[in-house]
Amino acid sequence: MSTAPAVSAPAAGPKPVTPAGPKPAWGPTIAPEMQTVIEALASLNPKPIETLSAQEARQQPGAKEAVEKVMRDNSIPMPPSSADTTSRQVMPGVKVRIYTPRNASGPLPVVVYYHGGGWVIANLDTYDASVRGLVEKTGAIFVSVAYRQGPEHKYPTAHNDSFAAYQWVLKNAASFNGNPQKVAVAGESAGGNLAAAVSMMARDKKVMLPKHELLVYPIASYDLNTPSYQKNAQAKPLNKPMMAWFFDKYLRGTADGKSPMISLVNANLKGMPPATVITAELDPLMSDGSMLADKLKAAGVPTKYQNYNGVTHEFFGMAAVVPQAAQAQDLAAAELKKALQ
Repeated sequence: MSTAPAVSAPAAGPKPVTPAGPKPAWGPTIAPEMQTVIEALASLNPKPIETLSAQEARQQPGAKEAVEKVMRDNSIPMPPSSADTTSRQVMPGVKVRIYTPRNASGPLPVVVYYHGGGWVIANLDTYDASVRGLVEKTGAIFVSVAYRQGPEHKYPTAHNDSFAAYQWVLKNAASFNGNPQKVAVAGESAGGNLAAAVSMMARDKKVMLPKHELLVYPIASYDLNTPSYQKNAQAKPLNKPMMAWFFDKYLRGTADGKSPMISLVNANLKGMPPATVITAELDPLMSDGSMLADKLKAAGVPTKYQNYNGVTHEFFGMAAVVPQAAQAQDLAAAELKKALQ
């Protein structure tokens, strides 16, 4: 009797990531992978940040922990790291983490990166996946800035720290194999706001302009009633009450909110570096980014704007799970590489 030839089993790849429940009421268009991350976040039982002190809020599980849970649950391996890191102090209270591509010969272009968290929560580790993804895709050195945060350090501390870190990079790039003539800035959320503010400060103080500014769902306005704030008031992981809480913790009052460093959409944007602006459909900050892109273009700044449907705030660092994140990182990296040639 002949036997059928043995068929080798296919290599076990990550299981498709599928959500367990129905789409949330606030996200009827949410993509399945994104929904799975949001369900994982809910399962970690974070308390509403707007009910907590800043110290308590910093201990809450967030998007990073949710993605890690999805990866564990679906046997998705961590992407191999292709960057080495070192830490340096810029000034008392402000340090940076320098990500250098392995086996690269320099001097290399440098991107100064500002993390999100409403100028109040989160840290370098929270946004590590975003930075590593961009290092991998650009081949540039990334310098991730640990600026001081509110409410312990109110506006404009984070902004001034961010500009000081940018100036430190210009002066010290050669010491870590970077090219001080090829420096860009990048950031997510509050960090996107900081990257744009640093570009403005460089212009106004006659310091070398960044070659490019990558602004991922930036906070660009003090207006909590834009179309996307109204549409996505209850979205996760960022909602309207959280944004009000962030403003309250970092700003000294409404006058700060109207400052051009916070309300970028009302600032003089002429002479700013070329920009890439990325937004998410299910995000209270979508209108901020979209309006900022329009204002940059109107000021004569070459600007590439891309909104990603089906995803929420914080999606950008989720490339291991969320396909739109990989696409957004590819776009961001391509624009940075072009600017830093």
